Amino acid sequence: MQLSEQEVVRREKLVKLRALDINPYPADLFPIDSNSKEIKEEYTESKQVIIAGRLMSINIQGKASFAQLQDGEGRIQLYFNRDEICTGEDKTLYNDVFKKLLDLGDFIGVEGELFTTKVGEKTVKVKSFTLLSKALKPLPMPKVKDGVTYDAFTDPEMRYRQRYADLVVNPHVKEVFIKRTKLFNAMRSFFNDAGYFEVETPVLQPIPGGAAARPFITHHNSLDIPLYMRIANELYLKRLIVGGFDGVYEFSKNFRNEGMDRTHNPEFTAMEIYVSYKDYNWMMDFAEQLLEHCAIAVNGTSEATFGEHQIDFKAPYARVTMADSIKHFTGFDINGKTEDEIREAAKSMDIPVDATMGKGKLIDEIFGEKCEGNYIQPTFITDYPKEMSPLCKEHRDNPELTERFELMICGKEVANAYSELNDPIDQRERFEHQLKLAQKGDDEATEFIDEDFLRALEYGMPPTSGMGIGMDRLIMFLTNNQSIQEVLFFPQMRPEKVIAVDIELTTEEKELLAIITKAEKIDLNDLKNQSGLSNKKWDKTIKGLTKNNVAKVSKTDEGLFVEAL
Repeated sequence: MQLSEQEVVRREKLVKLRALDINPYPADLFPIDSNSKEIKEEYTESKQVIIAGRLMSINIQGKASFAQLQDGEGRIQLYFNRDEICTGEDKTLYNDVFKKLLDLGDFIGVEGELFTTKVGEKTVKVKSFTLLSKALKPLPMPKVKDGVTYDAFTDPEMRYRQRYADLVVNPHVKEVFIKRTKLFNAMRSFFNDAGYFEVETPVLQPIPGGAAARPFITHHNSLDIPLYMRIANELYLKRLIVGGFDGVYEFSKNFRNEGMDRTHNPEFTAMEIYVSYKDYNWMMDFAEQLLEHCAIAVNGTSEATFGEHQIDFKAPYARVTMADSIKHFTGFDINGKTEDEIREAAKSMDIPVDATMGKGKLIDEIFGEKCEGNYIQPTFITDYPKEMSPLCKEHRDNPELTERFELMICGKEVANAYSELNDPIDQRERFEHQLKLAQKGDDEATEFIDEDFLRALEYGMPPTSGMGIGMDRLIMFLTNNQSIQEVLFFPQMRPEKVIAVDIELTTEEKELLAIITKAEKIDLNDLKNQSGLSNKKWDKTIKGLTKNNVAKVSKTDEGLFVEAL
């Protein structure tokens, strides 16, 4: 393992600390009684406090020094005075341990008293301190000079791979995940107050049911059978309605072995709720009340900003049938049209279609291409074609449609809900039709018939409405994040490329080389902009990489380019 110069120095400090009989990783409980937020909000002059956290800055000024301590609630200034800490003749704790052996990123515990500096900053005057954990790798700390930030830790791939460092040096990132937890808590309390039960259903399933998606497949050795990681939990929750629960919900981790992009991760969180004796009209009322409640719980208001849009989650929401939406944006009326007529209409709109697409798929393509993106404010799109909804009840007024809605926000689906199909004979026919579509080549059709679920329906399921909400996408809207990776602690990433070099690189050189390797070949100016380095540090870093023959700069007709060697 190649260590940077700073990493070597920190390990040397580790040895010196142990030589002073200081354990850099003590097991003892540290008895904190306050935090940075409480100190500032409930400030009392000369109050005694015990706090702990990371050292994020150190400003040594001879016999007295200042530092910034970061804990789970924010930052607080510390004041170190040599004679306050070392009351006797031995000044080792201040002169050697504090001044020479502590680094940014180290965890320390502090006992002291509060006072206010001459410039009005609430500060802890340190009476004693304890090293709680020595950091061996320097944090990717941004630097600020004359109000300008340099070397900010902003590269998305590095941030996602090293979320632990991202959370430390970019406090706004932590706020996103605090809001995510607030969303889950608000939704859970809303359901619990309504009298519904939170339940758990299997992640490993013998049949990947409840949705049309490519599953992850594993094998159970003892049973010698294939099992599928859950793509949806719908059919299990409905079994519980059959079993007598009036309302059940689950926050489920689902897994789909499909593509990754800014709005899709192979592992994602969905919420599904099923309530007996209700229909999709009731569920629309319920959904808009739920989301208004959640928006206020997360942001303190029903309004949220997403990109250039201002969204208002305040109920009620507009309700538009899919047929009316298509007619409004394309002029084409899908009512009463045959599959061939709809296919020709889609072609005339320059929408790619093929022979595998049935009537429902064709309508879905038209809506997705021409209508979906126009709905910025929360809008219910209702009454979907039967072919698109194999688990949904036939519309009470039109047998070609189903009682289904999707909630659209900023052109994206956030929720999907049905008046659930509870006729076991109709359900079997729908499953069989889906099998025919799958055999025809429709990759969104289900390929399995869940005989156990049909058996459950044959015991009788009361009229029921169900709804699923994509929790990751919802929190994206509530926190103004365009990428799903920003709202997942640890999003799925491609394998990290390991750079095999026999020379020691600085932290900046490693980070710059990672950008070059990822891009394979990158414009010199683009690389400089992505690095975020100051001019002086940029020159030193790029020269270091070329001097050590791990990267080269080439001149072409299009300009200067950098590539890894």
